[in-house]
Amino acid sequence: MNNKNSDKHNPYVPATESPLEFTLKAVITGIIFGILFGAANAYLGLRAGLTISTSIPVAVMTVAAFRALHTIGKGGTILEANMSQTVGSASSSLASGVIFTLPALFLWGFDPSLIQMTLLAMFGGMLGILFMIPLRNYLIEREHGKLPYPEGTACAEVLIASEVGGSRAKNVFIGLGAGAFFKFIFSWLKIFPSDIHFKIPFLRKGELAVDMSAALFGVGYILGPRIATIMVGGSLLSWVVIIPVIAYWGAGQLVPLYPETSLLINDMSASLIWTRYVRYIGAGAVAAGGIITLIRSIPTMIESFSIGAKQFKDRLNKTSIKIPRTSQDLPLHYVLIGVVLIAIGMAIVPYVFGPTSGVLMRSIGAILIVIFAFFFVTVSSRIVGLVGVTSNPTSGMTIATLLGTSAIFLALGWTGDIGKTAAITVGCVVAIAASIAGDTSQDLKTGFLLGATPKKQQLGELLGAFTSATFVCLSVILLNKAYGFGTAELPAPQATLMKIVIEGVLENALPWSLVGIGVVIAIVAELFRIPSLPFAVGVYLPVATMMTVFLGGLLRYIMEKTSKSEEEKEQRRENGILLGSGFVGGEGLLGVAIAGVAFYYGRAPRGIGDEWAGSFAPLLGLVAFGLLAYIFINRIKSAK
Repeated sequence: MNNKNSDKHNPYVPATESPLEFTLKAVITGIIFGILFGAANAYLGLRAGLTISTSIPVAVMTVAAFRALHTIGKGGTILEANMSQTVGSASSSLASGVIFTLPALFLWGFDPSLIQMTLLAMFGGMLGILFMIPLRNYLIEREHGKLPYPEGTACAEVLIASEVGGSRAKNVFIGLGAGAFFKFIFSWLKIFPSDIHFKIPFLRKGELAVDMSAALFGVGYILGPRIATIMVGGSLLSWVVIIPVIAYWGAGQLVPLYPETSLLINDMSASLIWTRYVRYIGAGAVAAGGIITLIRSIPTMIESFSIGAKQFKDRLNKTSIKIPRTSQDLPLHYVLIGVVLIAIGMAIVPYVFGPTSGVLMRSIGAILIVIFAFFFVTVSSRIVGLVGVTSNPTSGMTIATLLGTSAIFLALGWTGDIGKTAAITVGCVVAIAASIAGDTSQDLKTGFLLGATPKKQQLGELLGAFTSATFVCLSVILLNKAYGFGTAELPAPQATLMKIVIEGVLENALPWSLVGIGVVIAIVAELFRIPSLPFAVGVYLPVATMMTVFLGGLLRYIMEKTSKSEEEKEQRRENGILLGSGFVGGEGLLGVAIAGVAFYYGRAPRGIGDEWAGSFAPLLGLVAFGLLAYIFINRIKSAK
């Protein structure tokens, strides 16, 4: 692969060659892996408030599958493997947009149908991909060397590397098995407690905890020590500072503190104080952090928006010339027709905005979606080129969309349940569009480096979004039936935040003093040069969740610090990321399986229970989790 600082590029597969690419084998493999990781990412996002990029794990598993098929004479080319990961990775970004918004409908008690959720997911996915297509030539080709697109570049390197499919593929599969097994013993058999709590002596209601989750441990390793430390720092602020301060202050109060109406603070547990008060502080912090991140991106947004508009104009005026295979996009008139059909579909199909929505509301909602989606797709496609998918401020974009939409609905008098449903619908489609545009950009960068055909990749993205939408939404419904959103198992933090934003505008039903404290926390974090959004997410989420993420990040720091060479350090980083991705996939898939069982039988598996171990159950749970860490460390060190 050529120097990243060079604007010129010679792809791995020259434009003059045309190896197999868009084949049935590649598409089916991508769809299968996409469904699996899409469901797993939905579970992770509902539990931890974040998702991971699955391009590399899907690419590695695809190559391993192709090598297995090679034994019977059906192996695949590198461009087929790239097509498979392109199709497969679309589901993860689609899952991000779904779980960031639609659980709010369940929290309101509306229970959307599978067909409504699927239509929203499909429309958002296709809209994001279509709007990104005219930007590809500029962002991927002309800005090569200036926009690194880290995940896309890394995925290309993984596919090119000669060792792909050996120990790397084994790491993913070991991670899948280990993650599923530990989820099975902790959440299906329940022979150990799923989280361990520690009271802090001499600190009123002060508490620490650790979640026995392989997925969160893997996420921590993937995020790295810096972000993991920032997130746990926010959580410690909540559980070691804010909750005790509220407890000390509330000890002398003789009446409940709003929004609580019956219990005194003195009678509340630490968890209940967090639920009734700290959650709103965290919501204010996350909202402010997302908006701050968005404001800091304004120069990029303006530049990206102007580029996007110019690209549309240039493509419309383009004369018919011979274009190399590696620069062929889907024709622009297909893009325009697709966007128009999607807008019309959202306006005339009652299921999209809810069966009680009127034509006027659906029409205005569809127009708002197209406007916000075009703007934020342009922004997202460029931002991920600089900072990667994991740092894409999708939450901030969604909050900005919801604030604008809710303000318009308030002016039109749509403040009831129909207005809430329509507002979250607009936010959902825009969130999915912005999220999948970032993923599409990374995949097209991978294809650009490898020498793939862009229009075939774009078709693959559309197919991946279309085929995975139902399964991602079905996973969300099953998870709600099994655990319920807003619970300790699935707090659905981002969706809860979006619900709070809409209620705040349409109903003015928030404890604004608590929200304001959160806003101040985010601003202070920025003043101390601490990234406010991850810190705010830590404030918002339970300490048990963040502590496990921190342990994973700490392990990565130790593994890389004790490496004897740069080569060993890089090897440990890659091995751990693949193994951690497997942990996420394994636990997520088992979580969805448990949800399926609960949906079928009407209850989650009761398991054996941890009574057999008596007071030693928490200790034995920690020992089991230590075994998981040992497997992780041993595999990172031994894999070559």
